[in-house]
Amino acid sequence: MNPENKSLLRRIFVKEPWENIASAVIIIGVVMLLQPYLMVLYTYSFNFILGGTLTFLIVSHFPSGKS
Repeated sequence: MNPENKSLLRRIFVKEPWENIASAVIIIGVVMLLQPYLMVLYTYSFNFILGGTLTFLIVSHFPSGKS
């Protein structure tokens, strides 16, 4: 792998923005779980919470963007 690809991958897979995205997915899942209006949102809320949690777990192992 040449150095510029490695640099690009390091810039893409930085911990902080991905953790924020995973946290937002978890929050969206909780809101979907607690809303009383649409059953379809309630049905898929667990999938959002689980996906966000697994994403956060994986992303927590990415390198930090702070030098």
